Amino acid sequence: MTNLRTPLCDELGARLPVFGFSHSLDAAIAISRHGGIGIWGATRSTPEEIEIALTRMHDELGDLPYGIDLVIPPGMPDSDNRAEIEAAIPDDHRTFVDGLRARFDIPDDGQPGMRSRFVRSEESARAQVEVVMDSHLPILALGIGSPEWVIGPAKERGMKMISLVGQPRHAERALRAGADIIVAQGYDAGAHTGTVGTFSLVPRIVDVCGDTPVVAAGGVATGRHIAAAMAMGAQAVWMGTAWLFCEEEHTHPAIAAKLRAAESADTVISRADSGKTLRQVRSGWSDAWADDAAPAPLKMPYQDILVGDVLGQIERHEIEPLMHSPAGQSVAYFDEMTTVADVLDRLETETAATLDRFRA
Repeated sequence: MTNLRTPLCDELGARLPVFGFSHSLDAAIAISRHGGIGIWGATRSTPEEIEIALTRMHDELGDLPYGIDLVIPPGMPDSDNRAEIEAAIPDDHRTFVDGLRARFDIPDDGQPGMRSRFVRSEESARAQVEVVMDSHLPILALGIGSPEWVIGPAKERGMKMISLVGQPRHAERALRAGADIIVAQGYDAGAHTGTVGTFSLVPRIVDVCGDTPVVAAGGVATGRHIAAAMAMGAQAVWMGTAWLFCEEEHTHPAIAAKLRAAESADTVISRADSGKTLRQVRSGWSDAWADDAAPAPLKMPYQDILVGDVLGQIERHEIEPLMHSPAGQSVAYFDEMTTVADVLDRLETETAATLDRFRA
């Protein structure tokens, strides 16, 4: 079988050129253990939770490559002050959410959701980063934003810095800030995504980056996609949607059923979850916010606090029509539950076979 190691694989100590992003710590660890580079999405975790997770990753993975991802957008409030954010939310937005609660009979259990446990702020971000700086973390990815106050100290501690970008100008900014690796994330991608398709974006980012390694993200699902990414100049791919179909992800059965049935066109980009563009599987939630009668979603973190409690209650009380998940257009390539090891084995076999056909 063709060896898939790229210079970036050699630099990081990975067997396969696959970064695997997941909000499940179990899945991220499994990705690293089976040859990829597991990246745990830690943005919505407390500093204490991040410290526990980093200790577990270090203990279980040793010298294998792994990392975490944080979102630190510009323009966040200074402090974690929920009362202040609540006071600024317009009444018509509250009325709309109350109408959804009544229409779908969503119980108010008084508990927050993942997005409203704390306010995304400069204060909360700095507390998260402080824990990261005191760890043995080898790789830190920034999903939004490339603040120098993070990148500089992280590099001083020997961490590889990854910046996710959706435009050439974003890559230029990240390079000036000191990013070591650039992820070119196309419109096809799940969760926070931009407006330029992966096929159009990746070669331009490669040209901007010169000797800095580029990773292709958005719509990657098969070995053919990985081979295409390499042909465009990328040294690896970044995948997120694939792991939603893995046992280690612990996807809720109702959401898993929607994912298995979804085609690429069944994903939509909505600001209704966080205020940022978020590609997700279409649901009653995204439809409600797309209706002409709905108010425009607020910016982050105001939308977080407006809907965070309700989103948590939708999941806890299993309000099936409104349950949803971030997912990219690659969702169409997966229709059954599997394991991380099986996904990586298939990708390795398919990529090698595709490259062998080219060489033949």
